[in-house]
Amino acid sequence: MDFTRIIELASYTLPAIVTGFVAYSFFELHIKNNDKKRAFLLSRQAHKESLPIRLQAYERMTLFLERINLTKLLIRITPISHDKHDYENFVIDQIEQEFEHNLTQQIYMSDECWTIITTAKNSTIQMIRKAAMSDRVDSADKLREVILNELLEKQSPSNAALGYIKNEVAELW
Repeated sequence: MDFTRIIELASYTLPAIVTGFVAYSFFELHIKNNDKKRAFLLSRQAHKESLPIRLQAYERMTLFLERINLTKLLIRITPISHDKHDYENFVIDQIEQEFEHNLTQQIYMSDECWTIITTAKNSTIQMIRKAAMSDRVDSADKLREVILNELLEKQSPSNAALGYIKNEVAELW
């Protein structure tokens, strides 16, 4: 082979290699962009479908917090006897049943939100138990009165949790 033949071969091969490399680069870029677009569309569709479910979970937990708000709870649940311990246990059982009924909603909310809801529930139960241990409480009606008077001085734990839920839902938009 002579030198001119090598140059002639290189002059045909080199443009073909450059064109092939450029075509490969463009196709690779095109495929990556299509993959990103497809992933974005799938993500948007999944978000569109999951948003109503998440909002429903927040609604259910809002209802839960409203139902365990001590002011409303003590008005809704009247004592069945004069024994303060029976009434205390009955009210706490009602709170626990409500909570267990809504346990599955935690998968649709942030861990922080669920922790705040759980803390509100536990604080509500703690307020009931603390009031029941008071020496001035000797009957179920007196227990209701002491708890309601205590709520006049400070905010119900469920109100703080409701505020957090409202903020978290506002961030979804």
